[in-house]
Amino acid sequence: MAHILEDNGHSVAIIDRDPQAFRRLRAGFRGRRVTGVGFDRDVLTEAGIESAAAYVAVSSGDNSNIISARVARETFGVDNVVARIYDPRRAEVYQRLGIPTVATVRWTADQILRRILPEGAEPLWRDPTGTVVLAEVTVHPSWISKRVVDLEGQARTRVAFINRMGEALTITPDTMVQEGDVLHVIAAENDMDRINKVLAAAPEEDD
Repeated sequence: MAHILEDNGHSVAIIDRDPQAFRRLRAGFRGRRVTGVGFDRDVLTEAGIESAAAYVAVSSGDNSNIISARVARETFGVDNVVARIYDPRRAEVYQRLGIPTVATVRWTADQILRRILPEGAEPLWRDPTGTVVLAEVTVHPSWISKRVVDLEGQARTRVAFINRMGEALTITPDTMVQEGDVLHVIAAENDMDRINKVLAAAPEEDD
């Protein structure tokens, strides 16, 4: 992550309590290396937290990560804060408290399931609370040449984007469903069964 950010022109500071961990950085890394814990105010100040645009807590401990994230946001006023959380139940709680989280175990499980289950059986993404998903949907051939906005109206859902011949397309009022399109909807997870049933059937014709 540090290397990617630096390659994109950002300045980066790394905090780790083990100075040997810095050996994993490439030889040309230009950022700061600060030894300490990520929730220590003096350590954060040394790392430049007062001028930071973002703070990411990705240690191996859930408690350390959430404390670090809260100190960065509540003490130093950093708006862009993310905490990695291994326990998905904790991730849900912290998300509701306003700390954006990446639930590593849940994300990993989702990625594995998407590779071993039939296409579309697992969502592409779900929020940490597990209530909202981004999912591929299969549509009945009769939807071809119909407007996506009409499809959204009948299914009572929102199409986030279409994958058309390998390219992602956003939706406009005139966008039509074409053969081979892969539609992705954003919806409540407990509503997906209904949405799939509606889209798997031919569209209802207006009287």
